[in-house]
Amino acid sequence: MLDKSKLGHRQRLRKRFLQSGLDGFLDYEIVELLLTLGTPIKDCKQQAKELIKRFKTINNVLNASAEDLQKIKGVGPNNIFGIKLFKALFSRYLEEKIPEKINFKNVESVVKYLQEKYREQTREFFLVLSLNFRSQLIKISEISIGTVNMSLAHPREIFKEAIQSSASAIILAHNHPSGDCNPSEEDINTTKKLVESGRILGIEVLDHIIFTSLNYFSFKKSNLI
Repeated sequence: MLDKSKLGHRQRLRKRFLQSGLDGFLDYEIVELLLTLGTPIKDCKQQAKELIKRFKTINNVLNASAEDLQKIKGVGPNNIFGIKLFKALFSRYLEEKIPEKINFKNVESVVKYLQEKYREQTREFFLVLSLNFRSQLIKISEISIGTVNMSLAHPREIFKEAIQSSASAIILAHNHPSGDCNPSEEDINTTKKLVESGRILGIEVLDHIIFTSLNYFSFKKSNLI
């Protein structure tokens, strides 16, 4: 059982949130709240502090794999429930709201969105942005996380997401946490293959964007598509 002092601490955190949202909350306190959703009888304060210490930011905690989260002592499959639930709910919320607000008719609007969403990432993400006929975002799919190897970007996996979303077109994107957004020869060759696959399937590849926190490279603007 959770002792009275720790139960009182948990109740105070929840009361603060209900009264004023997350204003004034430290990062570890937010993670602690998420951990308590799946941990009804155990104190989570120390585990929350260790998660922030290891992953640095809330965003990194949310994007960490279950395996990596459980490397922290005292963090198991039950108490990461709240973290994974929040991430899934937030992703669903964005999928429903973004098409109403963001129109991706130019590369700058795409880059701005991607830089905001992935600005704190230290890992590489290969993404497929599925768009409707109005160039509005239907869904953003993370095809691979870690070291992006374009030669392994199989058309089957990429266009499966677009077909399931009934997309009219897609934009490919991946980030370079190193800060260098120049494409490799492999990037260029694989992009050409994906563009051709899109033509066969009737789903246009509008662009492939390599982005960093400060800059970007557009295959379209560079006449590589």
